[in-house]
Parts: sequence; structure tokens; C-alpha cells
Amino acid sequence: MQVDALAVNLRPRGMMEAGDLGVRLVQQHARDVWTCFTPVLLVVLLLALSTVEIAPWLPATVIFCLKPWMDRTLLFVMSRAVFGERTRLSDLWDAQRSVWWGQLIGTLTLRRLSPWRAMTQPVYQLEGQRGAALGKRRRQLMKGKHGSGMALQGAFNQLEMIFILSLVVLGVLFNPSEHGNFIWQWMEDGGTLAESLFSATGYALVVLAVEPFYVAAGFAMYLNRRVELEAWDIEQEFRRAFQA
Repeated sequence: MQVDALAVNLRPRGMMEAGDLGVRLVQQHARDVWTCFTPVLLVVLLLALSTVEIAPWLPATVIFCLKPWMDRTLLFVMSRAVFGERTRLSDLWDAQRSVWWGQLIGTLTLRRLSPWRAMTQPVYQLEGQRGAALGKRRRQLMKGKHGSGMALQGAFNQLEMIFILSLVVLGVLFNPSEHGNFIWQWMEDGGTLAESLFSATGYALVVLAVEPFYVAAGFAMYLNRRVELEAWDIEQEFRRAFQA
């Protein structure tokens, strides 16, 4: 990685402060983030909605299970944003083989269950290591930082839940005559077809709003960890000094 080409100011930060840097990264590159992420999420949503006849709870489950796969698109955009590069749909399409189809099985199985996947995903997707070297690198980056990774996951899980509950309350407000048993009935029998489609679409909207910030915060924590291990901030200052 060409450290001198980074467009972000790297310095040692606390892990939570590094997460804030990721949020700012999304804000600064919001157009590219949602331009690339929205079509991918729409494809996943259509796939999920097509399963509603199998089981009413299945569409939302499909979206939940495919979140790590969608995160690869977001990480691709973030990895270019830190160098000040724009990302268009054509760039994403050109890189689809590595972004969408690389490491597909691992992304959807073991890594889906990782409580700190936002921090470790850049190791898998961006560093290109394999086998024992990959495992060693992952352990090095996560040494003493598992708590931060779990805290990040927990915080965004809570944020997602707040948005989801807000949508449930919204449904109750639009159906006040049956507010006493509306939620329990939906949980017991999955509700009507329309309610199942509404719940899956609502969950997709929550993912659309929250997931970019989750991925960016984890990516910023990853970068901060590399600053700690490899003194990137010092290298940046030296390169700037010599250029001057």
C-alpha cells in the first residue's frame, strides 16, 4: 500500500475514535457509497422477496445472511476513498470478480458468524494473503482488540434494532384498531403476504442506512491498527517532509 498516497490523516487513535473517522469517511463520500451499494442491495432484496412463498420469515433472513457479501462492495468503495479516488458503478462492475465472487464460501459461512468481522474483513479482501500467513496476520491485527471489535458489532446491532423497532411502531400507528395483538400475531404466524413483504423491505432500508457506517467504522479501526503496528503516521510525515 502506498502510504504517501493516502488522503486521510493517519495518527494513533483510540479504537472508538478511529470508528468515528470511518463515519466521517462515509459522510464525505456518501454519493459514491450509496450509488454503488443501493443497486447491490436492490438485487439482494429482489432475491429475498422471491422466497416469501416458501416461508414468511425467509426474506428478512436472506438479507441478514447476505450482509457480509454486500459489505464487500462497501469495503471496495472505502478502500478507494481513503486514497481520494471516486468509485462509480462501472468501477465496481469491472472489479466484480474480486469484490463479489472472491472468497464467497468463507464470506457467507464462518466469517458471517464472526463478532468482529468489520475489522477482519479488510485483511481477507484487501491484503491478498492466504493460508497460514493470513491466519497469522489476522491474529496480529486483532491481538488485544477483540473487545473493540465486539463493541463495534454490539453498537451497530443496537442501532439496527432501534430502526427496526421504529418501523414496527410505525406499523402499529397505521393500524391502531388492532394495536393490542398486532405485533404478537405477526411474530406467531408471519402475518399476511403484504406484511412479510413490508417487513423484508423495511429491514432492507435499515441495512441501506446503517451498514455503510458499520463497514467504514470497522475499516477505520483496521487502518488504525496498522498505524499502531507499522507506524504509518511517521512514514507519512517523513514522506511529506522530503517532498517539501
